[in-house]
Amino acid sequence: MAGSSHGHTPAAWTGAIIAFIGFCVAGAFMVMAEPLGFWAGMVIVVLGGVVGGVMSSMGLGQSKQAQAALRVTATREPAAAEG
Repeated sequence: MAGSSHGHTPAAWTGAIIAFIGFCVAGAFMVMAEPLGFWAGMVIVVLGGVVGGVMSSMGLGQSKQAQAALRVTATREPAAAEG
């Protein structure tokens, strides 16, 4: 999907960065064999999804029209690439 803007929004970036930090925290505590720290990291991962969803509902995500346009482009793109 060259040229698409899928995921290039403040909501997507913020949610992904928070989730990445959560995975790093969970991974570090997994190596240290600390289950409580691992689960704290998993809570941070879930928090990233919640923050991204809240930001998207506040208007900082991709608009519904842009999502619909991407779906139409995605369904047409393979046929255009073959021909």
